[in-house]
Order: sequence, then structure tokens, then C-alpha cells
Amino acid sequence: MKLGIIGAGLIVKDFLSFAHELPEISLCGIVARNLENLKQLSNRYGIKKIYTDIDTCLNNKEIDTIYVAVPNNMHYNVVKKALEANKNVICEKPFTLIYEEAVELFELAESKDLILIEAITNQYLENYKEIKNNLSKIGNVRLIECNYSQLSSRYEAFKEGIIAPVFDKNQGGGVLRDLNIYNIHFVVGLFGKPDNISYYPNIVKDIDTSGILVLQYRDFKAVCIAAKDTFNNSYVNIQGDGGIIKVIGPTNEVPNYSIQTKDSTIEDNKNSHAHRMYAEFKKFVEIFRNKDYEFVKKQKEHSLIVMSVLDKAMKYQIV
Repeated sequence: MKLGIIGAGLIVKDFLSFAHELPEISLCGIVARNLENLKQLSNRYGIKKIYTDIDTCLNNKEIDTIYVAVPNNMHYNVVKKALEANKNVICEKPFTLIYEEAVELFELAESKDLILIEAITNQYLENYKEIKNNLSKIGNVRLIECNYSQLSSRYEAFKEGIIAPVFDKNQGGGVLRDLNIYNIHFVVGLFGKPDNISYYPNIVKDIDTSGILVLQYRDFKAVCIAAKDTFNNSYVNIQGDGGIIKVIGPTNEVPNYSIQTKDSTIEDNKNSHAHRMYAEFKKFVEIFRNKDYEFVKKQKEHSLIVMSVLDKAMKYQIV
């Protein structure tokens, strides 16, 4: 994979911290506005070329894949540009701001035989796969609770009027798209599309800084809680009539799991790497190398369900 990166924020630096452990990935270029930051990243991580202009990067014939890690409101336009330049694309969550944009991008990628896939950590973690494989052990699922709460280091500044992208409505900010998106992916990846959706946000300065999303399925209910305005509190409980599956920690990492029934308790951590993003990029390397369009189609359907949940939550939120 000959990779070009668009964006140079925290998520990109997270990726670069372990990229050297995936020798199949060649860091061919990176785009951002801050030239000094780009020079530092290039020197530290051996990125071949730096750009302050997206189009110039996309004209680099060596690059075959683009990793899009820009503010949420830019995803649609940047992914579309990359696809039109005949590049495969990995796009950070949330995939787009609205469902119709996601559909359009997937259709464009398929029309050009390109791979387009969402970067969403929990779907690729070994612990998450173990949970999926062991759901039957807890009987009929009745209640699910996912809580990803993490007091933002930018929250005090936000209250004083200094608005970071994550708290900027115009940039697609808000806790639903930032943290609760991981809870949505977690639940949808296990149980598919919910029947009904309700969202109850706490609004500060016209943006949701915390909120409760209720996903209703035929036989059970899932509650997805997320906050950037409260102290840290992250866990998962999947309650069945024969047992319970628990995770202590956030749904973007799934750092452990336990399965408790009347007969036994299993506690384990099968994640193969300390960094939450390693498993997804290792899988992306395999997908791109093998041109695994079947897997890409499966993940497309998953991403579109998540986008439909986001759309309905934003449109029908109850304040």
C-alpha cells in the first residue's frame, strides 16, 4: 500500500506511531496546512513528500491509497476528490455527515473499481470478535449499555468561547459523531440495524456535549451514552437471560472482556497489539493486497447502517 495521508491531527499522529510495524505500508506523502508540522512529521516518520495542497498530493502517481483524517465536515469533499483521482480511500469516522453523501461515495468507488472503507477501530479488534462469537453463551439478550465518557481537555476553553472542531457545529462536531459513534458501531456490528432510534442530547452553545442514544430492537433495547462534558466513565454491559458480557473501558479500544454465567466466569484480553488502530490497518493491508471486494461490500453495508442511525438521531433528537 503506497499511502498518502490527508490531515495531520491527533488521529494521524496515533497512526504514524505504529505505522513502521506494518512494512507493507509505504508513507508516500502527507497534506496539511501547517508546513512546520509537516516537516517535523516527515523527518520523524520518514514520509517521502509533504504538501499543503490536496490536489498536488492526489497528482502523485506513486500514491495508490489515501487516508482521509480531516474534520468531519470535510470528509465528503476530500473522499470524492481522492476517488475522482483514482485513489483507493480509507476514511476516518464518522464516514460523512449525512447518509446520502455516503451512498454517493460508495457508488462512485464501485463505478471505478476502487476500494473505499471506513476506519473504525472496534470492528477489527480481537476482543470485539470474541464478544461476537460468544453472544450465545449469555442466552437471549435483553439489555445493552455502552458508555464512552471522557472529559474533553478542550471543554473549559469551549465554555469560554474558544471553539475547537469537536465542539463546532459547522465542522460536524458534537459528541454523537465523536464518541457515541463508537458505541453505535459496537452495537450495530453485533446486532445490525435497529427498529427505532431516539436521541436525548445535552446541548451547550448549540452543540451536543453529552447525550443518550436509545436503539430499539425487536427483543431488546440498547442505550448508548457518551459525554465530553463529564468525568471519564467507559464500559459495556450486554445483559442476557443466561449471563452477562462486560467490557471495562471505551468502545474504541475494547481493552478486555468478561463473560459471566451461572456456571462460569471468563475474563480475557485477546487484542494482539497495544494500539487500538493496529488491527484495522493490518486488515486494510490485507484487503488492498487481495482486492477483497466481498469484505469491502460487507463493511459498506455496516457503515451505511451506522450512517442511517446517525441521520435519524440528528433529525429526531429530543431536547
